[in-house]
Amino acid sequence: MQILTSLSEIPKGIGPSAITIGKFDCIHLGHQALFAEVVDAAANQNLTPTVVTFDRHPDHLLRPERAKLPILGPGQKADLIAGFGISTMLQLEFNQELAYLTPEQFVKQILVDGLNAKLVLVGEGFRFGNQGSGNFGSLKALGDQHGFEVIELKRVHVDGEVVSTTLVRELLDLGNVKLVNKMLGRVHEVSGMVEHGLKIGRKIGFPTANIARDAEGYLPLDGVYAGWLISEGVRYPAAHSVGINETFQAVPRLVESHVLDETELDLYDKVVSLEFVDFVRPAAKFDGVEALVTQINLDLDVVRNQLGL
Repeated sequence: MQILTSLSEIPKGIGPSAITIGKFDCIHLGHQALFAEVVDAAANQNLTPTVVTFDRHPDHLLRPERAKLPILGPGQKADLIAGFGISTMLQLEFNQELAYLTPEQFVKQILVDGLNAKLVLVGEGFRFGNQGSGNFGSLKALGDQHGFEVIELKRVHVDGEVVSTTLVRELLDLGNVKLVNKMLGRVHEVSGMVEHGLKIGRKIGFPTANIARDAEGYLPLDGVYAGWLISEGVRYPAAHSVGINETFQAVPRLVESHVLDETELDLYDKVVSLEFVDFVRPAAKFDGVEALVTQINLDLDVVRNQLGL
């Protein structure tokens, strides 16, 4: 997949293109339906399957007080989009210039002149252009004017709920990774470099991999989770802990992972991915090391059960 970050990078003669547009903050089932439809339509019509997206949520520029942390890091997002068969991703910097484009300017500059659009697919409720003034109806009218087809896909439902990035984030904040995973169609991940920590876990018999604070992926509610640690293509069953270590006050908020039955595994300075399968318990403070060790052993029993081990 070729990744372009500005209109000036678009090669001459690109397309004709089948395009979907969106923030795609978490690549949930609704987003995936758009990608699948774009790839299928592109194959049938001899078009280039293309995604137009942005380097950050518009709120970071327009309403910074409301801006949220991204659910996916840029590397995760690009890898996932490529995995659905998209050939070109145009990831534009969301700046003042882009924010003030009218719907007509957005279509003409980006879709028509930039990408040679012949088909544009969007999700239900899609808005674009300055202050979200463009919608499906105006996009369809502009498509008629400029010679491209416009298709709207309906929202996807899971367990009676409309799948959305907002709902996924709310569920992560509640620790409900099990339902999140159903809405994502995959297991939620956090990826980052393993750093040297205070080695508190090792001292009490439960060594942990401490993930760097610049890790990609949204951290769920503070607590303990059953999951998997993936390193160099190998998947290890693991218990993940998110939050401030209430028992040892010197430790700031972080995510760490204890790999089951692998006390000598050396993961330092390696990039690993943590998959969050199920919630075990919320974060808690313990009276001392003995109480903490007792609880960890109970947690590991739950983790084994949740992972089917």
